[in-house]
Amino acid sequence: MIRTRRTYMTLNPKKLTRGLCVGLLALSGGIAGNALADVEMTIRADEPGDTISKYLYGQFAEHLGRGLYEGIWVGEDSDIPNTGGFRNDVIEALKPLKIPVIRWPGGCFADEYHWRDGIGPREDRPVRINTHWGWVEEDNSIGTHEFMQLVEMLDSEAYIAGNIGSAPPVDMAQWLQYMTADDNSTLAKERRANGREEPWKVAFWGVGNETWGCGGNMTPAYYTDLYRRYATFLKAPSGYMPKLVASGGQNDATDWTEALSGGTTDAGMFFKIDGISHHYYTLPTGDWGKKGQATGFPEAEWISTLDRTLMVDGHLNLQEEVLERNDPDGQVGIYLDEWGTWYDPTPGSTQGFLEQQNSIRDALVAALNFNVFHEHTERLHMANIAQTVNVLQAVLLTDGPKMIKTPTYHAFELYIPFQDATYLPLELDGVPDYEVGDVSVPHVSATAALTTDGKLAIGLVNLHASDAIDIDIDLEGFSADAAEARVLTGASIDAHNTFDSPETVKPTGLDVNLDGDSLEVSLPPRSVSVILLDP
Repeated sequence: MIRTRRTYMTLNPKKLTRGLCVGLLALSGGIAGNALADVEMTIRADEPGDTISKYLYGQFAEHLGRGLYEGIWVGEDSDIPNTGGFRNDVIEALKPLKIPVIRWPGGCFADEYHWRDGIGPREDRPVRINTHWGWVEEDNSIGTHEFMQLVEMLDSEAYIAGNIGSAPPVDMAQWLQYMTADDNSTLAKERRANGREEPWKVAFWGVGNETWGCGGNMTPAYYTDLYRRYATFLKAPSGYMPKLVASGGQNDATDWTEALSGGTTDAGMFFKIDGISHHYYTLPTGDWGKKGQATGFPEAEWISTLDRTLMVDGHLNLQEEVLERNDPDGQVGIYLDEWGTWYDPTPGSTQGFLEQQNSIRDALVAALNFNVFHEHTERLHMANIAQTVNVLQAVLLTDGPKMIKTPTYHAFELYIPFQDATYLPLELDGVPDYEVGDVSVPHVSATAALTTDGKLAIGLVNLHASDAIDIDIDLEGFSADAAEARVLTGASIDAHNTFDSPETVKPTGLDVNLDGDSLEVSLPPRSVSVILLDP
């Protein structure tokens, strides 16, 4: 059976025969403004697909504004309750998300960071200037040991972004050896003297960041040669070698993926690439000079934001086409290690800190991206939202001792069952389009999977700003005895949590009419819903 899908860029020919209809795309158009419409959905539990990697739900914490300092780290002497300098409230809020991986220290910051600035006694660490983000002092209180402590506190894994822009290969090579050496070498002894006896396991290692821009303004060909040089010297003991991720392109550009994947299988090459990074940010206007506001925006920017975030599907298709041609054995993955919304900063916030409010619109953006990511599990090996606390599309916001969970936090929490679940193809029939002006998106987005504990998970997004919609779901190869459903929505298109009203937007129960292998559900407007079915 052929899968029909609406695309925003270029169609991937392989995906046409890989499954059935992609959930987030409409088979038939309709008239926007229907109060309720009947949509038919069929989930093929009898045709399981690839594993939805838990790493698609990764986080990104850069040395940027109040993202790490105050947001996560306050130091042992702070009046804010902390453990070893880390905020107790933030750690306890992040733990339930089951964060699989955290990328650090950047971002643009990575290619000006020298790892030796962040080891040894904190009072002896040098103070630098963060030239990328606000021109503020960086006292290096958070270094290698602190970050790895954070990773262990959250039962997560580390993705280190190494400096290729302003440091020589020996710098990156020695950092990896410092972290992973299990011998009596000088670097291993130094790590032990600084408080860490056992070597760390570093899961992923990025060789530079955005080398097309803040990471060095390089060309794809130049960076490819440079990657080979740096990767040659990245070595670790057996069992400790991280996967290596090359710095790739952004948006719909494919020249970086083309250059990096073109020679990875050449005989005699003493380097490897496990993945190529890619970045895509959602701007309501598409204009970096005036991106759009985080709250108080019109419906035209509501729909333009959703439309632009769906473009990530086409961007991933383009990268996959290149890799299918250059790497048919599937050795190289795509790492979308920066994604999320980017608005004009909150009025009155510090320049360069990239602080923005987070509304129900951001929750829909997150869920739409999750649904797209599930369609690309064969090549998409990781995704990292930017960023964890206080920066861009953050899951948490802090203000001194106060902390709130954002709607994006709740979207991540709702989708936890999809981590390492088995993708299930589905068909959608009768989905109307939702239109505002000349912008049109499907009214409904959907995804489905078999969870690791044998349940069937269904993720549903109602993109419409004001109309509910009814969904009739048939299950092929699965019969359910019980259903648990939750929904996240808001009273307006910019509904959000504040420090005075921290629970304005939070998940609530959702009624589902279940009858064995079929169910009915009504989705409220501007909502994200997840249904779990017990066999």
